[in-house]
Amino acid sequence: MMIAENGYPRLHTLNISKDPLDDDGRPKRTGTMWTASAHIITAVIGSGVLSLAWAMAQLGWIAGPVVMILFSFVTYYTSTLLASCYRTGDPVTGKRNYTYMDAVKSSLGTLQGKLCGYVQQINLFGAAVGYTITTGVSMMAISHTNCIHRSGGSAAACSTDATPFIIAFGIIELVLSQIKGFGQLWWLSTVAATMSFTYSIIGLGLEIAKVAATRKVRGNLTGIRIGAAVTPIQKIRRVFQALGNIAFAYSYSIILIEIQDTIKSPPSEVETMKVANRFSVAVTTLFYMLCACFGYAAFGDSSPGNLLTATGLNPYWLLDVANVAVVLHLVGAYQVFSQPIFAFVEDQAARRFPDSRFVNKEIKIRLPGSGDKDTAGNRYYGLNMFRLVWRTGFVVVSTTISILVPFFNDIVGLLGAIGFWPLTVYFPIEMYIAGRKIVRWSGKWVLLKLLSMGCLMITVAAAAGSIAGIVDDLKASKGL
Repeated sequence: MMIAENGYPRLHTLNISKDPLDDDGRPKRTGTMWTASAHIITAVIGSGVLSLAWAMAQLGWIAGPVVMILFSFVTYYTSTLLASCYRTGDPVTGKRNYTYMDAVKSSLGTLQGKLCGYVQQINLFGAAVGYTITTGVSMMAISHTNCIHRSGGSAAACSTDATPFIIAFGIIELVLSQIKGFGQLWWLSTVAATMSFTYSIIGLGLEIAKVAATRKVRGNLTGIRIGAAVTPIQKIRRVFQALGNIAFAYSYSIILIEIQDTIKSPPSEVETMKVANRFSVAVTTLFYMLCACFGYAAFGDSSPGNLLTATGLNPYWLLDVANVAVVLHLVGAYQVFSQPIFAFVEDQAARRFPDSRFVNKEIKIRLPGSGDKDTAGNRYYGLNMFRLVWRTGFVVVSTTISILVPFFNDIVGLLGAIGFWPLTVYFPIEMYIAGRKIVRWSGKWVLLKLLSMGCLMITVAAAAGSIAGIVDDLKASKGL
């Protein structure tokens, strides 16, 4: 990924300067249905897949697959609506919108565009926190697994505290966050995609191997049973939380417009994107169903919150490889999702304080390998004090929150809840209604509004379940 002029992610495409210009004067786009599908699948398949077996355990063999299929349908349908808003006016010749926020501004006005921007910023910050927790848990799992094998199978003497690993990850990101233009390293997306597929496929393979070894399918029709394990209230809370986990796993609307902006035309970007959406959601749903179902079949009611922290998956060294892949993926992913916030805040500060030396002055430090060059051709790093203080503060805050609330499933569920309704459902539906001038109280208008309201209720329930889970986990960690 690379960062666009307004600070939001934009996918890197290879453009040759000799190519003819596109309809907006920019270099001609080269993307196809296949490249768009690859971008979507790369964006969707990530750390969210690790919690699907746990989500299935809360819902059971009946509701679990049904809910996943419903989420895939809603995601596909609303993504198709969003794709139709890529151009303002005529879907073939209208003005192109380069980012999600641009599309919202064009369709719904500046106020809604700003609201979309705020929701995006919250989701991006939440992703930074979620990635920090996930990485800490994976690093802890590697240490814990190897400790058990060194001690001959005894887990009593092996630490299960993720805090040191979260701090270590925070220190790494503290350094990386100071690299100016880090988001413009186009290969970052390739590395992240490779790592995400690595740990996802390893996890699925280990699940299948465990089911084959035991020759037993665990689980039941209604999910984890009420009794000694969970109370009725906890069961309801966990079901709501599972909805948030599934929503998080399917979310990619935040970069859909950016993906569509890489597609060449003709044929129209909308038609190509519809096919890419259909293909990508189908592939993702199949993969997710396999991960969730085999994970639940392998572990039943005791399905782990994070698949790669499960005990009983062998060989353990392959599990370590998967967790290393998670760490490598999220080291880069943290920066990809944080750089837009960095760019947005720094741009706003520069506009508000144009004469401030603290905000705008750069101190040139000669540093081989840096991306900047002076007039003599020497490479240097431009140290900006505002950037140093602000980005350091951002990483410290996200790391501190991760230490205080290191609960993987609760955070993933909350992130899924926060982003699902506004970004995946509300804005696409409202933009479609405005762009197609759908008559108020007509049949289509009513159905779209009912879909939006239904998804809002799911979002509220998922958020409530995740927040309640965080509160319960905090009480348990403090012995209350």
